[in-house]
Amino acid sequence: MRKLIIFALVGFGAQLVDGAMGMGYGVTSTSLLLLAGLTPVVASASVHLAELGTNIASALTHWKLGNVDWRLVARLGVPGAVGAFAGATFLSMLSTEASAPVMAAILLALGAYILIRFAVRPPRVADARVSPHGKKLLAPLGLFGGFVDATGGGGWGPVTTTTLVSAGKTSPRTVVGSVDTSEFLVTASASLGFLIGLGTAGINFAFVGALLVGGLLAAPLAAWLVSRLPATILGVAVGGLVIVTSLRTLTKSVEVVAANAGTLRTVALVAWAAAVVWAVIRHRRDRRAAPTTLNVRRVDGIPTTVPDAVGAGER
Repeated sequence: MRKLIIFALVGFGAQLVDGAMGMGYGVTSTSLLLLAGLTPVVASASVHLAELGTNIASALTHWKLGNVDWRLVARLGVPGAVGAFAGATFLSMLSTEASAPVMAAILLALGAYILIRFAVRPPRVADARVSPHGKKLLAPLGLFGGFVDATGGGGWGPVTTTTLVSAGKTSPRTVVGSVDTSEFLVTASASLGFLIGLGTAGINFAFVGALLVGGLLAAPLAAWLVSRLPATILGVAVGGLVIVTSLRTLTKSVEVVAANAGTLRTVALVAWAAAVVWAVIRHRRDRRAAPTTLNVRRVDGIPTTVPDAVGAGER
C-alpha cells in the first residue's frame, strides 16, 4: 500500500509537470518503475498504459481552456502514432541498452538549446493560437518523437514541445495543449505495440492504476497552470527539466563514475535554478518597463481612464 501511494504521488507530480510543460510524465514515471526493479520494456509498457487515461483527462481540460489546435494535433499525432508503434515493436524484441545513451544525448542537446535560447535571448513571444507549421516539419518530428517515446519510456514532449516552442511561431499554451492532446494517439499506438509484442506478461496493473489515479487528479490543475505561466519562464523550466532527466540517463548508460555523475547532476540543477531565477527577475523587470495604455471605463456612470499594463503576462 505504501508503494502504491508513492506511485500515485509520482503520477500526480509527473502529470502536473507534463500538463503544464508538455513533457515529463514518461521520463519521471519510467525512472521510478526502473528503480522498483521493472525491466525497461515492462516499465515503458506500464507507463504508456497509465497515460491512456491521463492523456484523455489532460486533452479534455486543455480543450475546455482553449489550448488546442486540432490541425496541429492531427498533423503531429498521426505520424507520432506510426513512430510509437514501430518503437514499441522494436523495443519488445531488442534491448535498449545501446540506444539509451544516443537518445539521452539527443534530448540533452534539445534541452540545452531551448534553455539557452529562453534564458539568454528569448525568441519573440508568439500569440498565434493556430500553428503555421506544415507537414514538412510536423510529420518527421512526430515520427521521431513517437519512436523515442516508445523506446525510451518517455520523450514525446521533450522532442516535440521543445522544437515547437523554440520556433517562436505558436503560443506556448497552444503548443503544450496540442502536444498533450496528440500524445493520446502516440500512447494508444505504443500500448498496442507492447501488447502485441509482450502480451500482459510482467505488467503490474496495480502500479499502472496508482500512476493513473495520481495523473487524473493532477490533469485539470496542470492544464489551468499552463495558461498562467509566462512564456519565458516556461521555456527555461522546460529546457532545464529535459537536461536534468536526460543527464541522469546518459551518465548511467555510459558508466560514468558515481562521484562524477553526482557532481554533473548537481551542477546542472544549480545552473537550472539560476536560469529560472534570472528568467523570473527579467520577467518582472519587463513588466515594470512595459508601456501602459488608458482604458476608458464607467464608474458610477462617469467615464474614467484606468491605466492597464501592456504585456504584463498571460492572465
